[in-house]
Amino acid sequence: MTKKIPTKTIAGAIGSAAIAAALLYAGKRKKKNEPKQPGPIPSGEKPETD
Repeated sequence: MTKKIPTKTIAGAIGSAAIAAALLYAGKRKKKNEPKQPGPIPSGEKPETD
């Protein structure tokens, strides 16, 4: 006895996985394109420490 899996179930699973993958990709790409803040400009003076 074999049970047939409805095609709507398969399509739903594939669609959900595709949406999840697209959101993950978009999130990583957005972080990569953010401009990074540059470090402090060196002035030639020694930093003061306590």
